[in-house]
Amino acid sequence: MKKKIVVLSGAGISAESGLSTFRGSGGLWEGHNVMDIASPEGWRRNKELVLDFYNQRRRQLGSAKPNEAHLSLVRLEEKFDVTVITQNVDDLHEKAGSGKVIHLHGLLSQARSTADPGLIYELNGKDIYVGDKCELGSQLRPNIVWFGEMVPMMDKAIIEALSAEIFIVIGTSLVVYPAASLLEFVPDNSPKYLIDPAEPEYHIYRENLIFIQEKAAKGTKELADKLLNL
Repeated sequence: MKKKIVVLSGAGISAESGLSTFRGSGGLWEGHNVMDIASPEGWRRNKELVLDFYNQRRRQLGSAKPNEAHLSLVRLEEKFDVTVITQNVDDLHEKAGSGKVIHLHGLLSQARSTADPGLIYELNGKDIYVGDKCELGSQLRPNIVWFGEMVPMMDKAIIEALSAEIFIVIGTSLVVYPAASLLEFVPDNSPKYLIDPAEPEYHIYRENLIFIQEKAAKGTKELADKLLNL
């Protein structure tokens, strides 16, 4: 039976594919206050602004390609049972070929009903506009988990973390909750790797945590080479 690796990926892994992040930029994402385009309040205030913002991000994603970090995680599947839990709303893990991906914060490539969160639609690259409705007659919105909303996939992610024999964190500051709390569910004796160019404030001192101070692409490739040669 293959050993189980669970990966938690954040914005840092997508940044090297040219996708912008908002962490560390004064709460701005492509010039917008994140609460204007990533909160229920922002949606109620200005649906056109929110839809236009995500339409533009979706177009940007269309030309983005997986980088060495994404591809290195796919290589690990040769020897390990790998589940990727991602905070990212892009589909670069899937494009790279990862077999099991859990999206904590939703997917940019999908729309969902404002009347029934369970009604989710593949957009296939199309835009969403005010007036686009689901089968129940309610406005469609991006299938994105905004600030202040529940994270429906969190329970599934916790189950994965509880069974991790190796846990790898890539490109996330571990300050966005509840995702950052996943580290708390990993068994104490399971080795944990943190790949990020910025040294964390306190996580480095946790037992069985190995800090790799590199950007996602270089650090993940190095770790994958090491694990595949064990």
